[in-house]
Amino acid sequence: MPGVAVAPNSAAPVLPGFEHMRRYWDPTHGCMTVKVLPGEFYVSAQEEMVSTVLGSCVSACIRDNERRIGGMNHFMLPEPMTGERNDWSSAIGRAARYGSDAMEQLINAILKAGGRRDALSVKIFGGGRVLAQMTDVGQRNISFVKRYLETEGLPLAAADVGDIYPRQLQFFPVSGRIRVRQLRTQRDAELAANEQRYLKRLANDPIKGEVELF
Repeated sequence: MPGVAVAPNSAAPVLPGFEHMRRYWDPTHGCMTVKVLPGEFYVSAQEEMVSTVLGSCVSACIRDNERRIGGMNHFMLPEPMTGERNDWSSAIGRAARYGSDAMEQLINAILKAGGRRDALSVKIFGGGRVLAQMTDVGQRNISFVKRYLETEGLPLAAADVGDIYPRQLQFFPVSGRIRVRQLRTQRDAELAANEQRYLKRLANDPIKGEVELF
């Protein structure tokens, strides 16, 4: 039908290393979509959308503006606790659940895909204080990522962080376009409760694989 986007018979292959990520056709946006969960990251050089939902977690959208290669991560905690890094770093297939690893892994994946470090720009999102009684891990994540960018000399092009609301984030790596929508319904409390459970599972089981929250 004229004017209606039709799903392609076969989607273009993902970049090496991201074959495990679930992709699906989004008829609303007329493109393939990848959902990034906590502890994951994804890089793309094709017309598709990368999405996630953030409470106190933070996502960085990093893009080579000249070569139109970009990616998104999603992390819950700034850095491993003292004494945890050696054991956790040696785990096979570790998740990028900590900001210190999530940022490094995302940047390296963009460079491996053909991006150049001197052409990268960064936009950051999330870090909301979604429940008053919840430890303000969101602010810790915000402080961490800003400090990381300053230390690494990476330009911060835009930020939508803090406040008390969860966010839905949609990133289009090729164009660099980003949509952010605040979530102000009963889903807010559900999201915050999920994050609290996730924090407890990280504390009790810091090495095993990703936990799907949303």
